Amino acid sequence: MTAQRWRAELSAAAGTLRTWTARRYVVAAVTAAVTVVVVAVPTAMIPNPVFGREVATTAWAWPVLLVTSVLSGLLFATYVRVPGSTEPAGAQDGDLDALAAAQSRTGMAGTVLTFLAVGCPVCNKLALIALGYAGALQWFAPIQPWLGATGILLVGYALVRRLATDGSCTLPAARVSVGAGEQAS
Repeated sequence: MTAQRWRAELSAAAGTLRTWTARRYVVAAVTAAVTVVVVAVPTAMIPNPVFGREVATTAWAWPVLLVTSVLSGLLFATYVRVPGSTEPAGAQDGDLDALAAAQSRTGMAGTVLTFLAVGCPVCNKLALIALGYAGALQWFAPIQPWLGATGILLVGYALVRRLATDGSCTLPAARVSVGAGEQAS
């Protein structure tokens, strides 16, 4: 994607956000809060009696989680139906429907990467089985910030693409023929 096209998509996305109703912003805020709880409780970033953490939470973990949660909340809110619309948001035809599904998968992948990034490196069973305790600390822990950054980029990309195509028409442009003596308006 060229820089000019990317700027155009960011501009379109910002324009779409300015047209949102309070309902969508409330849904975004609630979803962001739920995302924080769903990720922070099992990773023991929020202390709780069910889950424990052997390695302390890093300084970058909370900012990564909060940014991802806000982006995820905004992405989720793009699927809220616009008042007065007869079909739910995201219910589109053909190529746009496939595009919406791809954007949804990209957003989910970004959130999963954030979950892996902010979690305890030795509490991740897959890393522990594959690398052992020392390997998880030596090999998995150093890539966790990169997983978090990649997660933010994926959720942000999905959000911008979803917002930029929010007002897209799902019907092809109709051909209008102008008869003799008629003028096109």
